[in-house]
Amino acid sequence: MKQIRARLKPFLRWAILGGTLFFLGTVLKQHWQKVVSIRLGNTGVACLAIALGVTLLAHICAGGVWSRLLQDLKQPVNGIGLVQAYLKTTIAKYLPGNVWHYYGRVTAATKAGATLETATISVLLEPLLMAAAALLVTLLCSQPIAARYGLAIISLQWLSLILVLASVHPRIINRLVGYVSKLKQKATRTAIDSLPPRLEHYPLLPLVGEVGFLLLRSLGFLLTFLAISPIAPGQLPLLLSAFSLAWLLGLVVPGAPGGIGVFEATAIALLGETFSPGLILSVVALYRLISILAEAAGGGLAWLDEQRFA
Repeated sequence: MKQIRARLKPFLRWAILGGTLFFLGTVLKQHWQKVVSIRLGNTGVACLAIALGVTLLAHICAGGVWSRLLQDLKQPVNGIGLVQAYLKTTIAKYLPGNVWHYYGRVTAATKAGATLETATISVLLEPLLMAAAALLVTLLCSQPIAARYGLAIISLQWLSLILVLASVHPRIINRLVGYVSKLKQKATRTAIDSLPPRLEHYPLLPLVGEVGFLLLRSLGFLLTFLAISPIAPGQLPLLLSAFSLAWLLGLVVPGAPGGIGVFEATAIALLGETFSPGLILSVVALYRLISILAEAAGGGLAWLDEQRFA
């Protein structure tokens, strides 16, 4: 069974990627005239510029959360240096495999003084907290989704949230750190001189930080939407819930690197009945561009800041 799963896994990823690209291509073919007819005025350009700044701020916030996770695990690391490393590695998520940003962060954390096992646990813990934050934001604005898709999807979200919140409990994390430490001991055939680091309390503050990250990302999406079309106050819960759910699926569904295609297809599917599909396609395309520019700018600014003190 394991061999069969290993052989099917690459095909599953290509199937998901092919399906999402086919869906997006079909929508673009049907509504391309609406997309190319959109024009941005001065107000729209200003909204996009603010969205770029807000999205960059969101990534800085996420870097601070990762730094705090390592500090909670009693690692002697420099917070500013880790934020810089986080920003420099974020753009690597678009490389094939979708793991190189995690590899870069583990390497940066170990160079900063963290143990290999703790650095590895930290990069696994961070996306779990991100997923919990996305589920929280989605559930807080879940009324439009529940009205359209029924309570079943809300129940599934609550169940997922409970499982994710339980998985980051100190008892689970400390056992995982201990297990990784034993694996390292067996691989290197060396004795452990001291007990592995422990998480002394529930990572509530990092979770709040990830909620802030999601809200900033949501604000960037809303500003991108506002650059093209006005938003009624009653539409805000739907947009926030749909964005958070689409972003979450882009994070967890195996497909294109960086969630490209999965996020866009989900957003179009959730919002296509309320807004014009051509409008949503334009918004998600612009938002993807804003996201990539913010990630590239964050990495570039972090590199320049390092060179300034080199």
